[in-house]
Amino acid sequence: MSHPADLVPSGRAPDSAATGAAPQGPPRSLIVLLAVSCGLTVANLYYAQPLLSELRHDFGISPVTAGGLVTATQIGYAVGLLLLVPLGDVLEKRRLTTVLLSVTVAALVLGGLAPDFPVLLAASLVMGPTLVVTQILVPFAADLAPDASRGRVVGQVMSGLLTGILLSRTFGSLLAGATSWRVVFLTSAALMTVLTLVLRARLPRRAPSAPAGSLSYRELLRSTVRLMKVHPALRRRTFYQSAMFAAFSVFWTTISYVLTSPPFDYAQWQVGLFALAGAGGALVAPFAGRWADRGLVRPATAVAFAATALAFALAGFGRHNVIALGAAAVVLDMGTQTTLILGQQVVYQLDGRARARLNSAFMATFFVGGAIGSQAGSYAYHAGGWTAATVLGAALPVVALLGWTTELRRATSG
Repeated sequence: MSHPADLVPSGRAPDSAATGAAPQGPPRSLIVLLAVSCGLTVANLYYAQPLLSELRHDFGISPVTAGGLVTATQIGYAVGLLLLVPLGDVLEKRRLTTVLLSVTVAALVLGGLAPDFPVLLAASLVMGPTLVVTQILVPFAADLAPDASRGRVVGQVMSGLLTGILLSRTFGSLLAGATSWRVVFLTSAALMTVLTLVLRARLPRRAPSAPAGSLSYRELLRSTVRLMKVHPALRRRTFYQSAMFAAFSVFWTTISYVLTSPPFDYAQWQVGLFALAGAGGALVAPFAGRWADRGLVRPATAVAFAATALAFALAGFGRHNVIALGAAAVVLDMGTQTTLILGQQVVYQLDGRARARLNSAFMATFFVGGAIGSQAGSYAYHAGGWTAATVLGAALPVVALLGWTTELRRATSG
């Protein structure tokens, strides 16, 4: 059974009654659609990463300026997590999703046709917040699922989102290599147009859990912050995931330095292909959802922490062996995805009427952890090489595991 701190009662009716979810849950075709939607949408956050050298050449800009494109998109996404995702509790989700994706399409077209870098940067700033559609669709899937299978459904949808993250760099790199960076943006615009139309036709209409007008926008944002104060389990799971996402960012920010240096000397497209190794980690997502449904949140969380620390040890000792690095990437991604899905299962059970706001607080907090991990990883690598980066990466899940032991001691003493 899950620890009581992870299942704080909210005084609500059972989810199936509160949301109208059918006991058997959403149809398989809808789950697949939500998973594909999340993958295609979140990929737009990462397409630009392997394209920076080409952008530098085309626009005649410095590496720091080119890197600002990724930063702009990430900042926009963080803003969207804080300011747009809570709207999922007060606005009809199908309509909200359609509006945000329409803006995504317009921004992608503008970016693909941008005559200069400032226009491309502006397009990325506009697009970033709209990509939080993924964090509206995941709670939507949780709303549709009955209690007994919520973890499985969320895990299946998250597998699509995580696959999109892991494959986007490879797709963007290969497509740009065969054509140009502009084709990457315009191809994504076409895909997102089709996706918008399909979601508009297929998503069921559902009344928001807190109808528009019941909360002002300011009250909505305040209530999101208040959820962090009210629910200890939310604070605990955001701490866990912040540490894990920081470790994830340490690895994927610095591994390109290793692969483009001796003895590998990989080209950019080869680095993109290496990212395919991490995609294997997405296979764990449905299993993690089932573990959550079976009440195995605590033990599975601890195993994920330990496995992630061991993955960094393998990566450190196997620096000159691409198979060892690939295996470490798979285990790292499995560990990160496992704790993410277990955390979502815990968080979504706290209050069925505020899932979008709970998700906003959860995702925005650990997203900051990932940004810190990315910067810290770069600093560690340049200060002490791959050894320093892997030591930092291993320390983060160990810290989370130490936090987990306090949860275990409280459960034992209680």
